[in-house]
Amino acid sequence: MEIIMSVLAGILFATGVYNLLQKQLLRIVIGTALISHGAHLFILTMGKLKTGAPPILVKGVEQYTDPLPQALILTSIVISFGVTSLLLVLAYRAATLNKTDNMEELRGSEDE
Repeated sequence: MEIIMSVLAGILFATGVYNLLQKQLLRIVIGTALISHGAHLFILTMGKLKTGAPPILVKGVEQYTDPLPQALILTSIVISFGVTSLLLVLAYRAATLNKTDNMEELRGSEDE
């Protein structure tokens, strides 16, 4: 199962990098979101995908799941949501002010 999740995280990283290298602002924002989702899967996979009891200290429970990767992913989801919303607002503002979302056309707009 870890191999499948690692391959899926690699695919998300690859498509995210591909979208980051595009010329449209919306594709760049989608690329950052895909890279953050790939990082979430990577963190989850590195925390070992094992089943067990909840991490509550009770007599007789010897195998339990590690709650740390899940807490890290939850924090990362909140941060990536904030970054994605900020990038969407900045892309919308840049597109409305300059009447384009193409990065090649935005390159010369700082002179004006």
